[in-house]
Amino acid sequence: MLSWVAALLTGILSAHLAQRLWFPHFWKDALFLMRVIRYGARLEIYRRTSRVVTVVDRFVQQAQRIPEKAFLIYEGVTYTYGELEERSNRVARVFGDAVKEGDTVALLMSNEPDFLSVWFGFCKLGCAVAFLNTNIRSRSLLHCFRCCGAELLVVGADLLETLEDILPSLQEDGITVWCMTQESPRPGVHSLLDQMEEASQEPVAAERRSVRCLRSPTLYIFTSGTTGLPKAAVITHLQALKAAGGFWVYGATGSDVIYTPLPLYHSAASLVGIGGTIELGATCVLKKKFSASQFWHDCRKHNVTIFQYIGELCRYLCNQPTAENEKDHRVLMGVGNGLRQDVWREFHRRFGDIRMCEIYGSTEGNLCFMNHIGKIGAVGRSNFFYKLIFKYDLVKYDLVREEPVRDHSGFCQHVQKGETGLLLSKICSQSPFFGYAGSKQLTEKKILRDVFVTGDAYFNTGDLMAEDEDDFICFRDRVGDTFRWKGENVATTEVTEILGLVDFIQEASVYGVQVPGNEGRAGMAAVIVRPECTFDGKKLFSHVLRELPSYARPLFIRLQESLEMTSTFKQQKFALVESGFDPCSISQPLFFLDCSEKSYVPLTSSVYDSIVSEDVRLHH
Repeated sequence: MLSWVAALLTGILSAHLAQRLWFPHFWKDALFLMRVIRYGARLEIYRRTSRVVTVVDRFVQQAQRIPEKAFLIYEGVTYTYGELEERSNRVARVFGDAVKEGDTVALLMSNEPDFLSVWFGFCKLGCAVAFLNTNIRSRSLLHCFRCCGAELLVVGADLLETLEDILPSLQEDGITVWCMTQESPRPGVHSLLDQMEEASQEPVAAERRSVRCLRSPTLYIFTSGTTGLPKAAVITHLQALKAAGGFWVYGATGSDVIYTPLPLYHSAASLVGIGGTIELGATCVLKKKFSASQFWHDCRKHNVTIFQYIGELCRYLCNQPTAENEKDHRVLMGVGNGLRQDVWREFHRRFGDIRMCEIYGSTEGNLCFMNHIGKIGAVGRSNFFYKLIFKYDLVKYDLVREEPVRDHSGFCQHVQKGETGLLLSKICSQSPFFGYAGSKQLTEKKILRDVFVTGDAYFNTGDLMAEDEDDFICFRDRVGDTFRWKGENVATTEVTEILGLVDFIQEASVYGVQVPGNEGRAGMAAVIVRPECTFDGKKLFSHVLRELPSYARPLFIRLQESLEMTSTFKQQKFALVESGFDPCSISQPLFFLDCSEKSYVPLTSSVYDSIVSEDVRLHH
């Protein structure tokens, strides 16, 4: 008997040691996958029974279950689930007869509680809501309305003046404009707050918001793409529900307090942040705008346990002066994306062993990675079972020709473990791709066909990734005409078109360059000046300040005699990107956007050294 017990214990110990040695993350992987499968099963039940419980349905449930619980804390004021429920009912009552099921409504608002009241109110009427980026202006803003088909706009009181030059065009297009004010701020613009005060807080009939299909659109979130103008990514109920499960999958509970300093027009704050708070029945501390100096103070004041980030946000926090009490907080977890390895390590050193949970995925994409292990530098983790659920591949990519490498049969080639490749995600019933509103052509551009077999289709993420021997997935770079700067995607085609409006510019090629100590890539433009003209730094400065959002303004200008083209007459940017902005290695004149001079000034070696040593702050 004893020998049997000894043998059994030896076997268990051996199995345990083998697991620790060869499968060190087995139990964490298993627990994580169980949560993913459990959440996915719920969505599958919705799909099969056509009884979808949407994010707004879930909010109504939570408001009935915990009406007195704090849902939102904003600028020191607490709003309960019950209060936001009633306020969104008032919005629904105001517009009950003005809109019908299936209509699209546009929302141009900064972070504030009524962003949610308006969002939920229109969802209760069966409408889809288009979140407009508060940075975009004039031509781009007009384009956003036209591609999502919105006939009604609700604008925050602080953003009305940004519509100044397009109000006549909106009114010509028959778009009704409502402003979050007590009285009409100007002719043709309706006030909403006074109407809400008079409206009933009783809920509208639940049938108006009932959804039978997970694939029907609920939101449009605008994303910068390679085509220039913003694209309206179609967010279906399926995607919204998937995103809302993010915190829960990472182990968060209803007792957590979530800090969201990111803009609500982005999917990270709205879908993951607000959706995730609702799913848990937790509390969200919403910040109007991120402030590095107030961040830890806010966390301590509100007993924050989870915060949302983009990589740049964490770097700003690390750049703050050291304080004695910076580890004095209750934050246990950060959830976000784009955290660089050096910043990650410094963040841990400065602020304690906070579990940083990277989520990889684009707004419109059909694939998500989650780094549930917390390995520094990884955006996600895979394994045999994960690959059964999510069909993705890394393929060889030609950076010079800007296209995947295909073999003699015309099919893409897999990369080896550890090699960098273009990330593709298979489009199938479990992982559909819904594309963009108003343009089948834009949707088709994101799809690669005949990848491994004739007739297959994959979503092209545009991201270069690598998967190591331990199945951790690391982000390497973006390809094509988009780069990230200050947490925003910059579409080079849009910037090129804006630069082309300047009278002395004949042609421009816009790209991103790496700047030491900064996340992503800073905007740079190679410019050909018209033969009869000269470069005017002050005029160009005024133009980009007026026409472009801060993150899209080129920080560096390089004067060229000509621009290199590919065989298909596309601008060849590879060499430009590689050479960067060092005046010692570039013979052509270089200029730098100097806000103090209100001009593009010559980029000298001393200015370059100041930028590289981070003595000169690069403006947002």
